[in-house]
This record gives sequence, structure tokens and C-alpha cells, in this order.
Amino acid sequence: MRADGLRLLLGAGLICLYLCVLSCLLPVPALAQSQPPSLQKTSDSPEATGTGASAGEQQAEGQPGNISGTVVVQTGAAAAGAEVQLTRENPPLNQKVTSGDNGQFSFANVPPGSFKLTVAAPGFAPHEFEGTLSPGQAFIVPEIMLSVETAVTEVRVEMTQIEVAQEEIKEQEKQRVFGFIPNFYVTYVPDPAPLTPKLKFQLAWKSVIDPFTFLGVGFLAGIEQAADQFGAYGQGAAGYARRYGAAYGNVVSSTFIGSAILPTLFKQDPRYFYKGTGSTKSRIGYALANAVICKGDNKKWQPNYSEVIGAFATGAISYTYYPEADRHGVVWENGLIKLGESAVAGVFQEFVLRKLTPHLQTHAKTQP
Repeated sequence: MRADGLRLLLGAGLICLYLCVLSCLLPVPALAQSQPPSLQKTSDSPEATGTGASAGEQQAEGQPGNISGTVVVQTGAAAAGAEVQLTRENPPLNQKVTSGDNGQFSFANVPPGSFKLTVAAPGFAPHEFEGTLSPGQAFIVPEIMLSVETAVTEVRVEMTQIEVAQEEIKEQEKQRVFGFIPNFYVTYVPDPAPLTPKLKFQLAWKSVIDPFTFLGVGFLAGIEQAADQFGAYGQGAAGYARRYGAAYGNVVSSTFIGSAILPTLFKQDPRYFYKGTGSTKSRIGYALANAVICKGDNKKWQPNYSEVIGAFATGAISYTYYPEADRHGVVWENGLIKLGESAVAGVFQEFVLRKLTPHLQTHAKTQP
């Protein structure tokens, strides 16, 4: 028994020694593989891959957020119905909402990143706001106040033809030879505005009531009395008064008939249009022709009916107040004299009077 026990003990010792040697010789992975399946780490577990934390962060970074705010006007009242536009470049985004009765607006599920809001409402200036939305953030925009839109109106002031003509006549009424002799019925403007009927009568009235007109008529009446023309008027103060009245009557009737009434009816311009260019011969011909040719209100040249008819009409009127003994031929005589005076006056206007007349208007008055 002792021998058998000893053998068993020696056999058990050898087995233990064998196992110890075997365990030292086997590699660690082999031991790991011998573990139960429940104790082994799977390849797709977070510990095995080491990527669990970064995947969670990526999921959080892409979480959309919300943007909301309130729109009011300068008085503090809510701006209902204002259009709010949300835009961004990357990724592209363009959404629109309308503010409610309380002025509030909201955008849901907005990707994080920079954005721009544009708020517009009728009668108010547009308002812009820029911000950056964080992942999952509920972004509240500061109160947006709309200002009343400033009206910018471009006004272009341009004088009408009537206004231009009025300004030109004001300048013409300053034209005086030597500074005191009226020279109203000539224009030095290359392309003057046509006169209205009112301006034609205004110019005639201005001419007949000018102080120099009274002096000129008085001088003419004195010459007629000295020469004893219209002898039936007699001499002395009474004779001079009659001659003065007749001469002034001729001036008034001639001016109003030939320079206001008939030009209005025939739509013609009673003024002399200064030429100032060309040869001397052409300018003389132009000046003489102005007794029978004139410009119409349409700026076209035409027969001067106003001047011709007016000259003889004045002679016919003078027939009523000249002495009976001096009425013979007075109509034709006065008419032809008037046309001759007009032709000579044109030559003087073209070559002489311009140099003696200060305050000349040589350009049209327009206002851009």
C-alpha cells in the first residue's frame, strides 16, 4: 500500500508538473480564446473600436435649431404681416414667413451655421439682421424695429415755353438805347419762345405808356406845329394839344393793332429777330424784308399780315381825327410811311442799335 500510494503520489506530482510546464509554454491569445464567449470582447463594441465618442459628437453637431423673434414699428406697435426672409449661403437656404398679429415670427428645423434675416413691410425701410445658429440652439433675435421709409423723389424742374417767354419779355423790357430809349420789340436770343397773346398786349401796353413815348410824341407834335402841318388844328396851346393827341393816337393804334391785336389773330410774332451773321448785303436784305415778312408763333417765316394790314388800318383810324382838309390820302400816306419806318428800323436794329443798347439778352433762359 505504501508503494502504491507512493506511486500515486509521484504520478500526481508528475501530472501537476506537466501542467505547469504546459501553461508556461502556451501563448496568451490561446488562453484568451479558451475563455467563454460571454467574456470575449466583440469587434463592434465601443471598447473594441474606440470610435464611440466621436460618432456621438458628430450627431450632436448636425442637430437643427430654431430661430424666432418679434417685429415692431417705431411707435412700439407690433408689425403684423411683415415678410421675414431667412437666407444662408452654405448650405443654401431660403425660407420666408410672415409675422403674426403680435409681430412674432419663427423658423423651425434650421441647420446650424451663419444666417441672415431680411424684414420688409409696405411703407417701411427694409431691415437686415445677421447671426450664427449653434447646433440645437433656440436662437431669439433681438427685437426688430422697422423705420418709416424715407421717400426719395427726383424732381427735375424745367420751365415751360410760356414761362421761358415771360422771362425773355422781362429781359426785353430792360433793353433801352443809350439806357433810356425803349427798344422792346427786338430779340437777340437765337431761338426765343413764341409770345402768348397776353405777352403781346403786355409789350404793347408797356411801349405806349413809357415816358419816352410821351416825350417823343411831344417832340413830333412840336415839329408839326412849327411846320404848320394840319393847319386846321391852328396854333397855340390848343393847336399843339390837337397835334399831340393825333400823334399819340397814331402811336397807340399802330402799336396795339400792328403789334398785339393782329399778331394775336394771325398768330404772328411782332418782334424783330436780330440776325447778326452773314454778309452786309444779306443782312440789309433781311432787315428790309422784315417789314413784310415775319415769324409766326410756329417759328416759321410767313407774310407779315399784321404789319401790312396794321399800317393801313392805323391810317384809316387816323382819318377820323385828322382835320377834314387834311384827310385826303391820309390812309395810304400813313400806311406807306409806317411800312417804310418799319423797314428802316430793321436796318438800324441790325447794324446800329445793338451796340447802343445795354442789358442785352443773348441766350434763352431755361432751368434744368
